[in-house]
Order: sequence, then C-alpha cells, then structure tokens
Amino acid sequence: MANKLSHVNSSGEAKMVDISLKGETVREAVAKGSVIMQPATLEQVNNASMKKGDVLAVARIAGIMAAKKVPDIIPLCHMIPIDSITIDFDLTANDRIGITSTVKTAGRTGVEMEALTAVTVAALTIYDMCKAVEKGMTITNIYLETKTGGKSGAYHRKV
Repeated sequence: MANKLSHVNSSGEAKMVDISLKGETVREAVAKGSVIMQPATLEQVNNASMKKGDVLAVARIAGIMAAKKVPDIIPLCHMIPIDSITIDFDLTANDRIGITSTVKTAGRTGVEMEALTAVTVAALTIYDMCKAVEKGMTITNIYLETKTGGKSGAYHRKV
C-alpha cells in the first residue's frame, strides 16, 4: 500500500508517528480565520468597551495559550518546543475581525495544528467575550495559509 496511514500501525490501531530520526528544521505555519459580527458589536470591540474587558488582548493570550496546549487536546500531536507565536487582528472591515496566527519552531515536526488551534481559540474567545451583546456572530473560514520547513517543503494556499 503506497500511501499508508501515518497514524495507524499494521494492526489498524492508532499510534503516534515516530519523529526521532527526522532532522530539525526551522518550521513556520500561518493560519487565518474570521469572526463575523454586527458593526455595532465590532465598534465596542474597537473601543474596548465590552463589559468583559479588552476582547482582543484576552483573545490574543487565549490563542497563544491554546497553541502551547495542542498535544493535550488533539490526540497524537507531538509536544513541540514553540519558539514564537503571534496573533494579529484585522479590523479593517466593518463587520468582522480577521485573525492571523503565526507559529515558529526549530524542530522535527510542523506547527500547523498549533497555528490552527491558536486561531480557533482566539475566535472562540472573541465570541465568548462578545456574546452578551450579540449571540449571532459567526466563526468562519479557519484555514492554513502557509507552512514552511520539513520534508514535505512549503505549502501556500491557492485561493
């Protein structure tokens, strides 16, 4: 079988991939997502006037914390020494917050799951902090934009 599943052993049981013989390379992953909301809700976020506090500051910390906990919440993910995590917000639209997470490591496996998890948890935190004002927000378009490093090389999402 040419394309054997990497997370399944010969008996069909789940297993963690052995990365012990892989060489360390600098790896980076960038993920994106959005939270769509009413302009009035976004205005409160922009003005830092939500009753729960500074939405973006809390969402940034939540995303960073989540990226560091990926092996605890996604089965078979490796513990990775993360060298850098950034979470940026785009507030240029009047009805959404764009979220970008960039995660870097010098390691034996990639950080795609960490970047995707950071965006997802940042989005969930924005929802949580704003839900008293608007329950109809939509978390949408979470995707891997780019990844570099490792054996499989670079990936750049085609739109």
